[in-house]
Amino acid sequence: MSTTAKKSVKQQTVEDFVKTLEYPLKNVVKAIREVILSANADMTEHIKWNAPSFCFGGEDRITMNLRSNDFVLLIFHRGAKVKTDFVEINDPQNLLTWLSADRATAKFVNTDQVTFKKDALEKLINRWIEIA
Repeated sequence: MSTTAKKSVKQQTVEDFVKTLEYPLKNVVKAIREVILSANADMTEHIKWNAPSFCFGGEDRITMNLRSNDFVLLIFHRGAKVKTDFVEINDPQNLLTWLSADRATAKFVNTDQVTFKKDALEKLINRWIEIA
């Protein structure tokens, strides 16, 4: 199976997941997903922890957490192995909350917030995959 075919199968799986998702912030999930996938053409996706997760170079880098009904949490991570080197990321809109040197989160409560912060989020995504 070609890389393109694999990507399409993964996207279809996530699309099916989102279509059948019963979650009060489903529209926020859809909006964030669109931003992440449009930020970098090499980004792929699959389901991890019962939510969309996004990969670059075959490694998970950004995973949604859908446990709260009040916000969608994006987890920015640098792979399974803990990394202790802290990286500087220009975050003028203060989207990221750092949990450790290799992990940060961003919360989104509605689609207006995703739309308003789209450019900043795209820049963070691309910087994140550069440094991960």
